[in-house]
Amino acid sequence: EDRMQPEDISKWHVRTSSGEMTPLDEIVSGEWSYGSPQLQRFGGVPAINIQGSPAEGESSGVAMQIMEDMVSQLPGNISLEWSGLSRQERQAGNQATMLYILSLLFVFLCLAALYESWTIPVSVLLVAPLGVTGAVSAANLFGLANDVFFQVGLLMTVGLASKNAILVVEFARTLEDQGKDVVTATIEAVRQRIRPVLMTSFAFGFGVLPLALSTGAGSESRNAMGWIMVGGVIAAMTFSLLFAPLFFVLVRQVTTRLRGQRPATSGDQA
Repeated sequence: EDRMQPEDISKWHVRTSSGEMTPLDEIVSGEWSYGSPQLQRFGGVPAINIQGSPAEGESSGVAMQIMEDMVSQLPGNISLEWSGLSRQERQAGNQATMLYILSLLFVFLCLAALYESWTIPVSVLLVAPLGVTGAVSAANLFGLANDVFFQVGLLMTVGLASKNAILVVEFARTLEDQGKDVVTATIEAVRQRIRPVLMTSFAFGFGVLPLALSTGAGSESRNAMGWIMVGGVIAAMTFSLLFAPLFFVLVRQVTTRLRGQRPATSGDQA
């Protein structure tokens, strides 16, 4: 009890290099000062926890980028590290490109197995970027951020554009196997499959429209996905009917020429 106060430091003794005991106040001194009431560490180093949210109308990605720019102007011994949902968002953003590549590769392999061909799936995948333009245009029109909801909407658009192209390409391939030339088969396929393409596209578009128009708690995420998919379905429906037949004919003709065969024509069929 007689050594509990700061002024009792003289009652503490330590052994010197010569082996003698000396009061501690001859070596050190004490004084009152102020410090943090709580010590935090992150990753084994001292850290300060900063929490915040983006301003109205701004995305979390923009707010995180501003924070990183501010930290870059601080001394070199100060760094920034994200935690929680922000950390997951940053990691997911860095993996978005690989996610798109794997998605397209998976679609390509499935189509290659379906048609037993390595070239026909190319005509389907060429339509996918055209459908993505509609999703990107909708995001720019409504000021939507490039976040996880945008990425999910893009993947849905790729799938929808591929599905519409498959409806045309699959029927054209069937007619071609029946002996019709590629141009005639493609034209007839478009005529017979235009209704399924329109019906499925309109059904999907009206199905996600409530997401785009929803209000209330959590409506920002629903609006983002809704408008992106609405824009994507419009572009996918339009470009699939216009360019899927064109890409299919071009791919089939190029493949035939590379194999050293003469493309079949309607005159040959007659």
